[in-house]
Amino acid sequence: MDFVEQARWFTPVGDGCRPGKVTLVGAGPGAVDLLTVRAARALEQATMVLYDNLVSKDVLALVPAGAEMIYVGKVASHHTLAQESIIDLMVRLAQAGHDLVRLKGGDGYIFGRGGEEAQVLAEQDIPFEVVPGITAAQGAGACAGIPLTHRDYSATLVLATGHLRGANEVALDWQALSRPRQTVVIYMGIGTLPIICRELLAHGLPGDTPAALVEKASLPEQRCVTGTVANLPQLAKDENIKAPALIIIGHVVKLQAQLQPQAVAALL
Repeated sequence: MDFVEQARWFTPVGDGCRPGKVTLVGAGPGAVDLLTVRAARALEQATMVLYDNLVSKDVLALVPAGAEMIYVGKVASHHTLAQESIIDLMVRLAQAGHDLVRLKGGDGYIFGRGGEEAQVLAEQDIPFEVVPGITAAQGAGACAGIPLTHRDYSATLVLATGHLRGANEVALDWQALSRPRQTVVIYMGIGTLPIICRELLAHGLPGDTPAALVEKASLPEQRCVTGTVANLPQLAKDENIKAPALIIIGHVVKLQAQLQPQAVAALL
């Protein structure tokens, strides 16, 4: 962000005393036709958009040509802005009187740090609205042919994040994640997949438990690789699976071979 941009963006607009409104929008898993109607309407009316890395080009194309587009994306080991700086920028823009859309992949309140952003907006008395999106787990399950719950296989759904919390440590409740008759979906876990599978096995999850990797869910480039908890890290390496991808663990994965053709047809 250069000085000219800062001067233009932070010069008070309107009456100069009332803050603008922030609309926190979940962009869904990627496919533009999986946006909610409310999300699409917010983008079509936007004059300023702060958007993340996982928002697809088709979704961004809904924003009017004259709107200010500010990229604040984060990928592993490379952040355009730290989260604290993103929040500070959002607050300063709103306090200058700008109405803006804060656009996030998936759903902002599910591993999107939207709760942190909304909390600061509330503390600063900045008006805001939250528009939920289809979270990545829902998109990956439906589009890959893996129902996340099923009476015969899974009575519980657990969502977790696979971020490192220290040197070779993923801070999760491994005992809880290793329980039977549940589906576990792990976000942001491709880089830590060997650690995740090792810990699940060490805490009693059978090595032959079905597991899947879903890459770029809902997009034309989507891929789904199925195996077991024991061989999933090697499969990820062999297939060169890259983020964004989700890990799905549980016996519901066995249904993928049966349901996948219908899921693929729905994408065409």
